[in-house]
Formats: sequence, structure tokens, C-alpha cells
Amino acid sequence: MKTVSFTRMEDGTAEDYAFLDKHEREFAHDLPNRIMARLEGLRDSLAGYKIDRLEHSLQTATRAERDGADADWIVAALIHDLGDDLAPYNHDSLAAAIIKPYVREECSWTVQHHGIFQYKYYADKIGLNPEERQKYKDSPHFDVAEKFCRDWDQTSFDPDYDTLPLEHFRPVLEEVFRRPAWDEAVIHPPGKRT
Repeated sequence: MKTVSFTRMEDGTAEDYAFLDKHEREFAHDLPNRIMARLEGLRDSLAGYKIDRLEHSLQTATRAERDGADADWIVAALIHDLGDDLAPYNHDSLAAAIIKPYVREECSWTVQHHGIFQYKYYADKIGLNPEERQKYKDSPHFDVAEKFCRDWDQTSFDPDYDTLPLEHFRPVLEEVFRRPAWDEAVIHPPGKRT
């Protein structure tokens, strides 16, 4: 079989869906490679900073790793701005949607909200509220989101920082994105924090 037999999903057979399942599993297994390619594409993304968006992402992940962060946080740091190209006004939500099935909830929540948490460092300079993040003060993830932005994200625009190369992060991307998606033991582990 080279393709399914149906043109309407409701007409598919068990054999069709078994065939598709095999293809989908192979495709999902290749996700780390596609993410590496998309990260590489950040070299030609939003301009104006002293470093490109890839370098910023690598620098953020490097800081997380050197701070002793685990695989979930390193991957969150690495891909937190992956949505810049396709979702410039909600890039954080796009990146969070990519990692949500594979990491602890606190990590995907932080990536989803990091844009607002970053306001603390610049919003007053553009007429916005630097304390906008306070609307999430009751979230159990507030403190880790604040740390993510304070220690890793907002400091990672330095052209002189000794940043690790993209290939260094391949093993951790493979570790995280080859986990079973939506594994409750990963997403909601008892007592796991930064």
C-alpha cells in the first residue's frame, strides 16, 4: 500500500489507519530533526538585536544548562522563541504548543507566558505595564517563569557570551521529543520543580 484507499476519513478501513499510524510514528520520531532545522532558520529571523534569534535561543539554553537545569528546561529555553517567524504577536503560545505534549506543565506554561514576564525588563520604555505578569501571581508556575526570564532569557543578547553550538543540544532535543506524547508521568510528575 502506497496511500490510503479513502478520500473521506469516514470511509477509511482498519488497514488504512494502521498504515497511517506507521507513517505518523516515523514522522513523529523525526521531530527533533525538524526542530533543529527550524532553529537554524532563526538565523534569518527578526533583525535589530546584537545577535540573531538562533544565537539568542542557544544562549538562553546554554545559560539554563550551565545553571543546572534539567532536559525539560533546557529544551524550553532552546525553543522558547521558535514561533517568532510565524507568530510574531503570540510566538510564546506557538512555542508552548510545540513542547506541551513532551515536558512538565511548568515548562510549557512558562514558555507560553514568557512574553508577558519579559515586560518587567522593558515595558516601561514602550508605554506598557512592566508588572503585567502580576495577573498570574497566583499561578504555581509564577516563580519559575520569573526565574526563566530573569536568569536565562532577558540576559541572552550578548555577542561575547560563550554560547554552546546548536549541535550540542541535539541529544536533549531527541530525549525530550522522542518521549511518548502526553505522558502524565512526564507532564504532571509529583513534586518535580526547577
